[in-house]
Amino acid sequence: MATTHDGPLSPRGGGPLSSIHDGPLSPAERAALGKEARARVPRSAHGVFEPDEKRPDPIDIIERQSATRIRELVPVRYGRMLESPFRFYRGAAAIMASDLGAGAHTGLFAQLCGDAHLLNFRLLASPERHLVFDINDFDETLPGPFEWDVKRLAASLVIAGRANGFPAKRCDTLVRAAVASYRERMWEFAGLRTLDVWYARDDFGQMQTLLDRPLRKDDEQRASRASAKARSRTSLHAAAKLTRVEGGVHRIISDPPLITPLDELLAGAERGELERMLQDLITGYMSTLSSERRHVLSRFHVADMARKVVGVGSVGTRCWIILLLGRDDEDPLLLQAKEAGTSVLAPYCGASQYENQGERVVAGQRLMQAASDIFLGWKHVTGFDGLERDFYVRQLRDWKGIARPETMDAETLALFARMCGASLARAHARSGDPIAIAAYLGRGDSFDRALVEFARAYADQNERDHRALADAVTEGRVTARTDLAA
Repeated sequence: MATTHDGPLSPRGGGPLSSIHDGPLSPAERAALGKEARARVPRSAHGVFEPDEKRPDPIDIIERQSATRIRELVPVRYGRMLESPFRFYRGAAAIMASDLGAGAHTGLFAQLCGDAHLLNFRLLASPERHLVFDINDFDETLPGPFEWDVKRLAASLVIAGRANGFPAKRCDTLVRAAVASYRERMWEFAGLRTLDVWYARDDFGQMQTLLDRPLRKDDEQRASRASAKARSRTSLHAAAKLTRVEGGVHRIISDPPLITPLDELLAGAERGELERMLQDLITGYMSTLSSERRHVLSRFHVADMARKVVGVGSVGTRCWIILLLGRDDEDPLLLQAKEAGTSVLAPYCGASQYENQGERVVAGQRLMQAASDIFLGWKHVTGFDGLERDFYVRQLRDWKGIARPETMDAETLALFARMCGASLARAHARSGDPIAIAAYLGRGDSFDRALVEFARAYADQNERDHRALADAVTEGRVTARTDLAA
């Protein structure tokens, strides 16, 4: 039988379905494990979200995160979260992890994204230069109950639908589209051989086949524009926007506090220490790349570095962009080195097997993504302030196409929801047991209907938490800076 997880989850859900067993399990036995999980947590139970009086203060949760971040950037984070309930949700992964960790779970584990809201699904480039649709952000990745990612996606769809002014029934349709797509795709993977599951990927040009329905003409045009725009987002494009040549020297353009070159952050010995730390980071991280990728990267040299503010939830973490040049100034490469802290899931799923949090992020990304950035790696460094931190490194841009749900009508957003659900199922099937998960979900729509109820309730809670942040700003409990565009 499956081994039992010894982390914080065990008392409530009976432990995960591990890939390590006392002996080989047949498909029928694996399906039986999935059905047994229904006795612990009926599918209908997922529809319930009723926070009790002991629910932690959401502002306390995000304040604890902010305590380890760059102090002058924390108001930028709160300013971005204050803009709308959806922007708040993007920065509130720790709050939702606390809510999910307080409830029952299936015990059926997969590698989780940890922050699977709809904007973390996008177009990406494979190493073979194919345009694929996949999950993008893995800062919170950790093994955990598969349904937690599905719930985060479902709630994000209701929140986005409400932002677009869609009526409640339209928002319900978005959740049904995503969850049904997840369930149906998981059943497909349950019937595949192991390597066929591993080799599966979602080439953007074949997404219509995956969706099993014709696209409207305007959606075809939208897809074509998205593909062309994604392919234009290269290092050359990024360098054209973020750098310029000054006195014959290639430099990153200053735009504080969003982009701040080293010369403007520190001076003298401290500036030199910071530059050495970043040089060591780039040189040292190369050891985590495969030999042929180290060879390619060794043909570039560092030209400039700057601190960058990224995203919503990550604002205030230490993030650096590094400009490298190859054969000449017309051969740029921009890398991003981002601080990796402990996953927000760790208090509820247990500590990562990786001591280096950057390695945790990279390992989770490689496990969940069908094709990862060729320059994805990690490094542990000691900063000029004497504090030790973990980082992961990747290209700043490589054919990334980002969805704009605020421009989508209900039918287009439902189509996007189906794409997200299908992609998430593929990611989970690579690390979890698709047979057991499919057996738990079943062929009917019980789980789908439950997630509709959950997503409604959690979207309501998210609105209350967003108001709590607004109240905290008004009362002077926290400071928000609202004059900077994301």
